[in-house]
Amino acid sequence: MSPLQWRVRPVLPIAKLLGAVALVVLVVAFGRKDPVQWFIAVVVAAALTGWAVRDLIAPVRLSADTSGVTMVVGFVRRRHVAWPQIERVRVDRRERMGLRNRLLEIDAGDSLHLFSQHELGTDPEEVAESLNALRANAPL
Repeated sequence: MSPLQWRVRPVLPIAKLLGAVALVVLVVAFGRKDPVQWFIAVVVAAALTGWAVRDLIAPVRLSADTSGVTMVVGFVRRRHVAWPQIERVRVDRRERMGLRNRLLEIDAGDSLHLFSQHELGTDPEEVAESLNALRANAPL
């Protein structure tokens, strides 16, 4: 059986790169002589570019098969967690200031891994159902 994979939507890195370019263009247009605006713009543009590069280097954030789950940790490092090490897979739902947030939560005992809908490219509820079904059918 081939592993199930969830990846970042391709439009997100493009949007991050466009945001970095737009930020520099705004500073060129409105803050040419202000070194503080240039510093802030360059730092934020570099952070957005780094974030977009991470999405391009490691687009698959989460994959699962009968042996366990492999996920991206940190910038691009991958960590494999076997099914017996995973204590719980669930969707964390929170509502704050009128905004709803749902995160896939994978509790691996010593670590907690959270994935948003944007990182998974699909609804966290569907991913949780798929992972729990795969976990139930995984050999011990």
